[in-house]
Amino acid sequence: MTDPRSTYNIQTAVLSFEAELERLKMQAGMGWSKEFRNLAWYGLKNGMRVLEVGSGPGYITEQLLNSLPGSEITSLEIDRTLQAQAKERLKDVSSERLQFVESSIYQMDLPDNSFDFVVARLIFLHLNNPIEAAQEIYRVLKPGGRLAIIDVDDGVFGAVNPDIPALYTVLMKIAGYVAQHGGNRLIGRSLPRLLSESGYIDVDIDAVVQHSDIIGMEGFKQQFNLQRFVHFVEKSIISREEFAQLERAFEAINHSSEAYAMMNFITACGTKPL
Repeated sequence: MTDPRSTYNIQTAVLSFEAELERLKMQAGMGWSKEFRNLAWYGLKNGMRVLEVGSGPGYITEQLLNSLPGSEITSLEIDRTLQAQAKERLKDVSSERLQFVESSIYQMDLPDNSFDFVVARLIFLHLNNPIEAAQEIYRVLKPGGRLAIIDVDDGVFGAVNPDIPALYTVLMKIAGYVAQHGGNRLIGRSLPRLLSESGYIDVDIDAVVQHSDIIGMEGFKQQFNLQRFVHFVEKSIISREEFAQLERAFEAINHSSEAYAMMNFITACGTKPL
């Protein structure tokens, strides 16, 4: 089961189901210490009632449980297959600490004014109507509660060495294709306005920078998996020459001691007025 107003469906992901799960796992762990540091700076603290929306296979849910041992975590996901993965892995967590909810982010089966903090990590880029989702999250937040969105902006993706001259063009072509289907891979730059237009106050924005010299290259290899780009060559979204540049860079990332990668995640936060 998937939401028709979301562009993400693991069943149709360009990687296999198992490979996509592994990519998501690596992605969740790459920069969690920095992401959690930012979330804490925005007010997330132990003992709060926390909602994670679009929790997928539960890799961030697990991080939240470990980082907030005195908090109650609600994990909301509409895809039953992904939620089943999370339930199996987290089956030993007390039901008093962890609740699973199968629901759309646009119409959550949750009461008004229920949560102190909501985490939305890498979900808003997939939403056809992000303002509607932000307003629904607003409904379930307590007055004074906060929504933190962690997401991408491919316009400020990061950097790789060796350089890929075509990388920016490739990312913009893919972003254009995703936009045609209702997603937004440039959502990061729009988050402050999105939050303000949805009724939030005290809006702020920051970036979490991940660098392979600090956290290792393995996670970046997953993000640059060439199979993620083959689909766009087959649809003539990117050219074969552009793909060849990606192949050369992927080879360097795998085998050159000189290779490195840096990637930016955008974090924005807003508060529901008292």
